[in-house]
Amino acid sequence: MSISRRLLNLHLKTSIIARRTMSAPTQPLCQVIMAPTKPVITGRKTIFLAGSTNRLSSEPHWRETLTKKVSHLPVTILNPNRPDWDATWREEISDDRFREQVEWELEMQERADLLVVYFQEGTDAPISLIELGLRARGGKNAVVVACQPKYSKRGNVQIVCRRYELIFVESGEALGEMVLRWLSERIGEEKEAKSMPPGAD
Repeated sequence: MSISRRLLNLHLKTSIIARRTMSAPTQPLCQVIMAPTKPVITGRKTIFLAGSTNRLSSEPHWRETLTKKVSHLPVTILNPNRPDWDATWREEISDDRFREQVEWELEMQERADLLVVYFQEGTDAPISLIELGLRARGGKNAVVVACQPKYSKRGNVQIVCRRYELIFVESGEALGEMVLRWLSERIGEEKEAKSMPPGAD
C-alpha cells in the first residue's frame, strides 16, 4: 500500500473516531442515587442527605435545592426519600419494605464521605436525630448540620454539634454554601495531589 493511501486511511479512521466522540452522550458529573437502589457509585465524593422529609410549603424541597447547588461537581448524592411510602407501610421489622429502607439508609450513611442533616421547623425528624447521634462521635464521615431557629429540638442539636465540633448552620441557604465549599476544597485537593509528580511532597 502506498504512503498516500495509508495516510488517507488514517485520516478516515481519525475522522470516524472524532465523530463518534462528539456524538456520544456526555455523562452528568453529579450522580443521584435514590433509595433503595444500589448502583455503582461514580462520584469522587459521596453525600448522604439525612433530615426532615415533609414538604411544608410550595418552595422546592431542601434536598432538591442542595442537589441543584452541587450538580456541577463530580459527586454522588444518596437520597433516602421514598415517594412510594404510604399508609400501607408498617414501621416494623416484619415489613420488608420498611426494613429494606432502614438498612439502605444505614449502609449508605456508612459509605458516605459527607453526612448532611437538615432539621426543619414544623417537623419532629426523630430518625434524623438518631442519625446525627450515630455519626456525631466521628468516623469516616464528615457531618454538616443545618437547624432552623424554630426547630423544636434545636437546643439538643446545638449542644451535640458544639460538643463534637460538628459544622452547624441555621438555614438551607447556608447549608448549600457550606456543602459546596466542603466539596470544592476536597475535590480540589485530590486534583492537586494527582497532578504532583512522585516525590514532589
